[in-house]
Amino acid sequence: MSGSILFVEDSPDAVELTRLALNECSVGKDVIVASDGVEAMEYLFGEGPGTARGDGGLPELVLLDLRLPKVGGFEVLESIRRDPRTRYLPVVVLTVSNLKSDMAKAYDMGANSYIRKPEDFDEYGRFLKIACDYWLEVNKRP
Repeated sequence: MSGSILFVEDSPDAVELTRLALNECSVGKDVIVASDGVEAMEYLFGEGPGTARGDGGLPELVLLDLRLPKVGGFEVLESIRRDPRTRYLPVVVLTVSNLKSDMAKAYDMGANSYIRKPEDFDEYGRFLKIACDYWLEVNKRP
């Protein structure tokens, strides 16, 4: 593992808020930001420097927004689950969508968790800390 978190998010404000919130739970972890689905897939599946394989390994956790430019979050999730190298990578959907159809589709496609971004920053930070503590410290995977 590279000791990193891949955060896939197109909103600069959400990226900044999430970086602040992750400070508490990701000490020693690099947070790599992909601003769209294409960047996320290039990072995960690409060959050169600046990619997960070029940097020495996959991230320990993917935080994935659903509504992304170029390639959407569902397509990224599908690619992650289809590839044997990333099949067991924990993917937490982190989105504003509260649609039951989005939740069901994300879980059907192999998301490990679905977190709706709360509007309150303190609550958002608390949710991220709980998710990170679980996926980075408690959870074991093959």
